[in-house]
Amino acid sequence: MKGIIQALEGETINQYLLIKSVSRSIASNGKPYLTIILQDVSGEIEAKLWDISRDDEDIYQPDTIVLVEGDITSFRGKMQLRIRRIRQAKESDPITKADLVPVAPVPVADMMEKITQYIFKMNNPVLQRMTRALLKKHQQAFYEYPAATKNHHEYMSGLAYHVTSMLDLAAAISGLYPELDEDLLYAGIILHDMGKVIELSGPTATAYTLEGKLLGHITIMVNEIGEAAKALDYEEAEEVLILKHLILSHHHKGEWGSPKPPLIKEAEILHMIDNLDAKMNMMSRALEKVQPGEFTERLFAMDNRSFYKPTFTSKTVSV
Repeated sequence: MKGIIQALEGETINQYLLIKSVSRSIASNGKPYLTIILQDVSGEIEAKLWDISRDDEDIYQPDTIVLVEGDITSFRGKMQLRIRRIRQAKESDPITKADLVPVAPVPVADMMEKITQYIFKMNNPVLQRMTRALLKKHQQAFYEYPAATKNHHEYMSGLAYHVTSMLDLAAAISGLYPELDEDLLYAGIILHDMGKVIELSGPTATAYTLEGKLLGHITIMVNEIGEAAKALDYEEAEEVLILKHLILSHHHKGEWGSPKPPLIKEAEILHMIDNLDAKMNMMSRALEKVQPGEFTERLFAMDNRSFYKPTFTSKTVSV
């Protein structure tokens, strides 16, 4: 069956989808309705459920599988689903949550092996032990959680996939600029978003936890580094201070969430690599949804730009 993001305007769908998020609003006629984000392994689509009852609000909650019949429409350049019929999936239905959750394109075992190899490359004992301790503490969630609730790597194991891509970018850049401290850069990359395993609620129907809303993953991770340094008796080590700075500055600007701008070259490179990988992921996923010769929907995190998908390609396709 075609994925939800491959469905074209005007098509009718009748398939199982997973509710990713729900918000309640009041229509101009005074009646309540739900805005539901539905997803399958291909991606997600927004839908409206009009004239809802209290039972509807109780039934259609995040992380619920539903069978939906409806029409694919377009509103302000963005695909939407107009719901005709919807019901909660039954236990007897031939569907599971795992069938509908988008996952990283690389097996978890491969990502674990790659990250372990990068840790083994570290020669600095403080950075290596700190990174190993924190990864061991959060290992299960680190390899299951998405990197965000939206915009980039917003799928199961997306956090680890984002980190492995960044590590490979860092290795390539370090080959061009040998003056960079690879150990510091690798440690910063592995740890920079690890606070999201506390900031976010889980690998599916991901939302922000109370700590996530009040503290954010940057503050959470700085605290985690401090606790690990205390446990390992590294509280006075300068590496710990510098590692905290990399976490605090990786969003680059205050308006982007960083309390401090990068003041160390590895911190600047970490931000650039993070930004590059996130934006490439955003653009690639948006372009997957359109045909050659078409523009994507507007991407809010990319200055609200729409991107064009050329009709030609210079890449050689192997047979």
